[in-house]
Amino acid sequence: MKTKQPTRRAFIKTAGAGAAWFAVPRFLHASSSLNGNPSPNLIVIFCDDLGYGDLGVFGHPTIRTPHLDRMAHEGQKWTNFYAAASVCTPSRAAIMTGRLPIRSGMCSDQRRVLFPDSAGGLPSSEITIAEALKPKGYATACIGKWHLGHLPQFLPTNHGFDSYFGIPYSNDMDNTTKIGREAFWRPKTEYFNVPLMRNEEIIERPADQNTITKRYTEEAVKFIKENKEKPFFLYLAHNLPHVPLFTSDHFRNTSPRGLYGDVVEEIDWSVGRILETLKGESLDQNTMVVFTSDNGPWLTYDQHGGSAGLLREGKGCTFEGGMREPTIFRWPDHIKPGVVTDMGSTLDLLPTFCKLAGADAPEDRVIDGVDLRPALFGTGPGPRDLMFFYRGQQLYAVRKGEYKAHFTTELSYYKDNKKTYHDPPLLYHLGHDPSEKYDIAKDHPDVIADIRREVEKHEATLIPVEDQLAKRLVKINKQDG
Repeated sequence: MKTKQPTRRAFIKTAGAGAAWFAVPRFLHASSSLNGNPSPNLIVIFCDDLGYGDLGVFGHPTIRTPHLDRMAHEGQKWTNFYAAASVCTPSRAAIMTGRLPIRSGMCSDQRRVLFPDSAGGLPSSEITIAEALKPKGYATACIGKWHLGHLPQFLPTNHGFDSYFGIPYSNDMDNTTKIGREAFWRPKTEYFNVPLMRNEEIIERPADQNTITKRYTEEAVKFIKENKEKPFFLYLAHNLPHVPLFTSDHFRNTSPRGLYGDVVEEIDWSVGRILETLKGESLDQNTMVVFTSDNGPWLTYDQHGGSAGLLREGKGCTFEGGMREPTIFRWPDHIKPGVVTDMGSTLDLLPTFCKLAGADAPEDRVIDGVDLRPALFGTGPGPRDLMFFYRGQQLYAVRKGEYKAHFTTELSYYKDNKKTYHDPPLLYHLGHDPSEKYDIAKDHPDVIADIRREVEKHEATLIPVEDQLAKRLVKINKQDG
């Protein structure tokens, strides 16, 4: 999984109006002391169902995201960055552990995600980013959507986080109405009896989702200010723009893109508040901030869903639109601003963060993530050359270098489609054809043979584990006592 690929170049924008984009090598702007603190602060801002094309800096013509645009200008815009799954629960398990969800039992062919009646969750044997950083003195906080188990033993406070404030699963669950999808077109807070939790206690039900982005932001700002004297890891996982869409009064009916745009623009405001706080607390140059999403847009919700831009399909499938995410890294004076075309994944955050913090990554298990520092600092090519695309427990596709082979295809959730097997597999050159339109399998049997060998090596590392998503709570019949 660490075979070398040709060094690519970043494109950085010169200062000034009308500046042009031109190619220059990336290089490292960093000191070993990190301004006197050897352990940088680490912030992950994780969206839910945000599409590759939903930010201004990633090409959306009407959603205004000035803070994220500036974050990309001051940092790095990654154009080949992937979530490890195309739906919530397995994707979140992967970002937390650096492991494909097939290794932790956090994906299933029976149920796509965890539900309020689920009995499973992220096993205690898994090691999260928070747990890996704790021995180095990091304060840790999880704010937002967890979706890795709502029972006490699975909550963030039992997975290395000092505190938790958020909802334990998706904001469309606990639907109290009988009007079905109509509840999503004209959503009201009372339609979704989702709990808001602080640590292990429910403090509000239903959660007022109209103000939830604002409250998550306030919690994040408070955590940063209270922990500015020590290294910290903040995982801010917005439960939007997953449907149903909610936004505060200040942003409602303000975006040219309608309600979906209102929601994304409020998230952009939130990012601005985080960056502003870091500057105000003199933490800016000692904090890496990563912005990305758990999977692609939920296309079947029409204008309430987002856009994958030029990428094919969206949430729930293994085409590029389902798993390639809009991603930005920012760390002033340490990473050179630019556009990075090297491949990366949310799987890579755990090993990269461990290296930056001087922490030990787990060595007693397979870690699917790689250390992205060469690509971040421009000291060499990105080490990721392979990406495996699972749907449930089935491997559907593999990318190696610029080539992606689809052994099985299936469209986004809730579409009238069927599973199709391909032999030979479909083959696309993603550099030439990011929209996956032109099958070139007949011209490259050698590439397909090489990818098949990678599949064999990968599958030899898999060990059967318990399916956590298939486990359900037992309903007790009151008449039985």
